[in-house]
Amino acid sequence: MLDIRFYMAFDKFLNTIDSGKEYSIEEIAEGLENIRSKDPSVYNIETTNRCNMRCNMCPRTTMMTRPNEDLDKETFLNVIKQIRPHTQEEWAAWKKFCLEKYGISENDMSENHFFLYIIPKVIQLHGYGDPLLDRNMAEYVKMLHDKGFYSYFSCNPANISLDRTYDMLNAGLDYIKYSIESVDDVEHKKIRGNASNFRQSYEKIKQVLKYKQENNLHTTIIITMLDLNRKCQKEDFDNLLAAFKDLDVYIYLKSEDCQWYRKDFHGTKSIHWSEICKHPWMTMTIKSNGEAVMCMEDFNNEIILGDANITTLRDIWNGEKYKEFRLQHLRACEKIKCVDECDMKLMGDCYKIKWTPNSSFMHSPN
Repeated sequence: MLDIRFYMAFDKFLNTIDSGKEYSIEEIAEGLENIRSKDPSVYNIETTNRCNMRCNMCPRTTMMTRPNEDLDKETFLNVIKQIRPHTQEEWAAWKKFCLEKYGISENDMSENHFFLYIIPKVIQLHGYGDPLLDRNMAEYVKMLHDKGFYSYFSCNPANISLDRTYDMLNAGLDYIKYSIESVDDVEHKKIRGNASNFRQSYEKIKQVLKYKQENNLHTTIIITMLDLNRKCQKEDFDNLLAAFKDLDVYIYLKSEDCQWYRKDFHGTKSIHWSEICKHPWMTMTIKSNGEAVMCMEDFNNEIILGDANITTLRDIWNGEKYKEFRLQHLRACEKIKCVDECDMKLMGDCYKIKWTPNSSFMHSPN
């Protein structure tokens, strides 16, 4: 989930400041504190960081050093007890905002529609692992459904277990995204590793679609291909569209995340990756060991802001570590990985923010 109230307030806040004027860190920090909710919102819960793929565009493949582990079930339940879904009034205001600002309606189907109308309302159940390897997933989906949350995760269709997938659909799974990079198995394996394939995955997805239809289930099946700037990218995506023609799927070409990792920045069409990073003030991420970190892109849990196993989310969200992390974004601090290992812009990159080590705001109590 995204804190959509903050997102909209942040947009108004940016309209009140001048990119050519220099502001003190106190002015910007206090302005953001005034619109930040003191109640936390959780963007995603990484229930497992286990994955059997070897994707050449993923930092997990060569850079992740943390051990493989699954989230404790009690921690998962404790986390979702501390947050709430959006109200109907909040969502209505959000839809109006999206249409007026971005010109995208709720009935569209595109990368940016997915970001604006699906991501803000779901609890995302993946991080740097494949949720299909988590045998508790159907139970987690039901927990979320019973508490009024929308559920979603992205996965590798080569890992589909039909029985477990059917259990997830029956439990109320709202969205599931299958990542496919080519309709050619050889090309697919070049990108995602030998455990991946297209042909077997395609047949399994069709069986999932058949089960959904026969049982009148509501899960949206999403198919994406990453725009990896390959020579055959358009041809491969056209072939993917043809393969799923007339099937009940939501399909789009997705801009590549983590372009810093491959040192092949070829641009993005994504609103999310084009705008200033709001995560420090908008939402938190819970990793597979229960640690609260800056966002899901922290593959090695390098910026740990708290531990959800022992501390309430509210105390973490309003604590000193989060306060310092927000200030680091305003300073565009070179000591944090957000600067060198992320494609998003920081507030300190986009606005002239003056600060000194003895700034009064940096030492003020919560």
